[in-house]
Amino acid sequence: MTQATNVLGEPLTTCSTAPMTGFYRDGCCNTGPGDFGLHLVCAVMTDEFLEFSAAQGNDLITPNPMAAFPGLKAGDRWCLCVQRWKEALDHGVAPGVNLAATHISALEFVNLDELQQYAV
Repeated sequence: MTQATNVLGEPLTTCSTAPMTGFYRDGCCNTGPGDFGLHLVCAVMTDEFLEFSAAQGNDLITPNPMAAFPGLKAGDRWCLCVQRWKEALDHGVAPGVNLAATHISALEFVNLDELQQYAV
């Protein structure tokens, strides 16, 4: 796999390995064929965002052992679907973003200024 680029034009860095995240569960917000959700944004979870996501039908709090999903808590880093992050932004509950670990393809949906406002 070719080294992916982040939104800053640099090599994509790891988002999280504890919990292990990414569409490919490689710790990075890499994307490719089959990633229909576009898990591009390395976000730092907040209670507010997790509650918002659950209310939208995407419960990221409850563990799902069958899917090897540990459940998330505030402070965890996770590769979010870019459109979920944008939706949270539009509702005033966007979580923080690790720009170095956010895939450049996110810029097709949100602009760098928006992401930088939430940089951690």
